[in-house]
Amino acid sequence: VTRERFLRDIYPRRKPVVLTGLELGTCTTKWTIDYLSQAEGSKEVKIHVSAVPQMDFLSKNFVYRTLPFDAFVRRAAEVKHKEYFLTEDEKYYLRSVGEDVRKDIADIRKQFPILAEDVHIPEYFEKEQFFSSVFRISSAGLQLWTHYDVMDNFLIQVTGRKRVVLYSPRDAPYLYLSGTKSEVLDVDNPDMEKYPLFVKAKRYECVLEAGDVLFIPALWFHNVISEEFGVALNVFWKHLPAESYDKTDTYGNKDLMAASRAIQILDRALKTLEELPEEYRDFYARRMVLRIQEKAYRNDYG
Repeated sequence: VTRERFLRDIYPRRKPVVLTGLELGTCTTKWTIDYLSQAEGSKEVKIHVSAVPQMDFLSKNFVYRTLPFDAFVRRAAEVKHKEYFLTEDEKYYLRSVGEDVRKDIADIRKQFPILAEDVHIPEYFEKEQFFSSVFRISSAGLQLWTHYDVMDNFLIQVTGRKRVVLYSPRDAPYLYLSGTKSEVLDVDNPDMEKYPLFVKAKRYECVLEAGDVLFIPALWFHNVISEEFGVALNVFWKHLPAESYDKTDTYGNKDLMAASRAIQILDRALKTLEELPEEYRDFYARRMVLRIQEKAYRNDYG
């Protein structure tokens, strides 16, 4: 898929698409366990360690630990560990971060400069739109929680295989959200007593082989399962004017400035409704919902 075809035929539709056959550089052949270990050596990396395959950001069922990069790569590639933090079959996950997590974005060129030379990032956006390039390594079997980001991104699967389950932004009411994350961890076997509406969310699914690139438009929910030990790179870019985004956002998942303001105003309105007796509060709350639907919902969803 050429840049021109992507921008003309795919991008305007705002739907996820798997792009194959892109020129990604030598990383697809070079990035063996031995090469990765040797290339970036023993510099320390902060990683997630989980005793269970399904990581839960809301209950924080994982711990953060620090390992030399070469030792981390070898451990993440193993199924059973001789050395471990929690259990012999624990899972590892690296999500690269900036030097100062509160101020700096992840950029493979800064955090992993030697590996960055092996990657050709598809530049399907203007240079000034670039936000971050997040280097990721996952143990086989690791599952990341369902979440959305506020920026468009490419998930570049360099080695290994991933399964990605996606949900449209319009299905947000059925995903039991807490902030940007869904409470439903097991998307394959959800607890229907606890999450009865989840069945209404339309599921999209794809398998990414090494060398595939998944375009994930902003606000699309995604749940990522590493079927094999694998290395990936996420590239995020700003598709809206720069001032739309929260300047303190280093992860690409803080709500847009106008959205944050709107939510604050809504919270104030709901607090005001508490001054009314219950039957009145219920009545005016329903009217407010209707007004929001009438004024702000799209009616052209395909």
